[in-house]
Amino acid sequence: MMPDWSRLPEELLHIISENVEDCFDIVHARSVSNSWRSTFSFPCTLRRPSYSLPSFANFPSESKDLCTLEKIPLFLFRVQTPPPASASEYFLGGIGRDESDDQMTELPSPLQCSVKVKIPGSDPTLMNMRDGQVFPLGHQYRISCDSKDYRTVAFLQLHKEGREEFIVLLGFGRFFLALRSSEMKWKLVMGFRTPSSDDIVTFRSRFYVTVRDTSMTMMYTFRIDPFSLRMTPLMPMKPVGSLKYLVPCGNDDELFMVEKFLCFSNVLDFCRLTCKVSRLQEETGIWVEVSDLGDRVLFIGRFGNVSCSAKELPDGCGVSGNSILFTDELDRTYVCKYGVDTGREEDHLNRWSFSGENRVTILSTSPVVSFRVEH
Repeated sequence: MMPDWSRLPEELLHIISENVEDCFDIVHARSVSNSWRSTFSFPCTLRRPSYSLPSFANFPSESKDLCTLEKIPLFLFRVQTPPPASASEYFLGGIGRDESDDQMTELPSPLQCSVKVKIPGSDPTLMNMRDGQVFPLGHQYRISCDSKDYRTVAFLQLHKEGREEFIVLLGFGRFFLALRSSEMKWKLVMGFRTPSSDDIVTFRSRFYVTVRDTSMTMMYTFRIDPFSLRMTPLMPMKPVGSLKYLVPCGNDDELFMVEKFLCFSNVLDFCRLTCKVSRLQEETGIWVEVSDLGDRVLFIGRFGNVSCSAKELPDGCGVSGNSILFTDELDRTYVCKYGVDTGREEDHLNRWSFSGENRVTILSTSPVVSFRVEH
């Protein structure tokens, strides 16, 4: 007979709780029983700290209303025993305690750790995550203001003259707005006005942003100093018709830029997608093209651009290192690899293209990204 772990004496539970370090193991442990839940407190690293900030809804006019900045831990979850056995199913999204959109949820009753999933053609459902594998992917920030959510936002902690401050950078319509905790007032960044801003990330105590030009087809990257708010263009600045995505990796280890090129003939052909990946040389501000990401997997899509180490994933799971996966593509797509032979003479091998090795099916993009990798 299987042992009933929920009936362990309280003193043994305390010994176990003192030796469990992984925050997701704690979440799983809290799903065993009421006594386990009362023994294991919810991990502080998975809590969603928030800040109340002045509203920017009517900028440049000041308002007495407030908005909320929230820090959302991101995760990649793999179902352990998905049907069929030749495929692996994943969920990618935010994590928290309460039952709200776009997150993994810990429910009080029945005791379980669940993900709220919406598959097209069906009602939202809660899937039990207790027997799955969870991999941390960092954090995402979100601002809720005037009943709207804004995800093009970044938060940076500042250490200035012995004081702890923070600064928030927000892409709001055609503007970049910044707010310092010492002033609690939104202001325009260096008078800069842009038709569109897609990405804002932090890397080694600075902001990095992507900007579209007036034609909406060219994109450039800039570095913003958090103290002076001065914007510096990053080289090369040669205009190329591509979409650009910024992907920080590790604990300020490296910053990558993924450029996605699409083939236009009479119609848009997603099967002809190619990419170029560059790494930032911070000292010179120059992007250097690379062909090897090591063991990293880059995920690009709705919940921000994140990465994880393929070494942390089990063998045969369908996701390998040195690859890119766009999680907001069409229903069926593939992982991008470098130097793929597409069979077309016009395609160069010195680019990243769909590999065709493992087919990926994007099942849904809301409230969490759900996808299946066939292998």
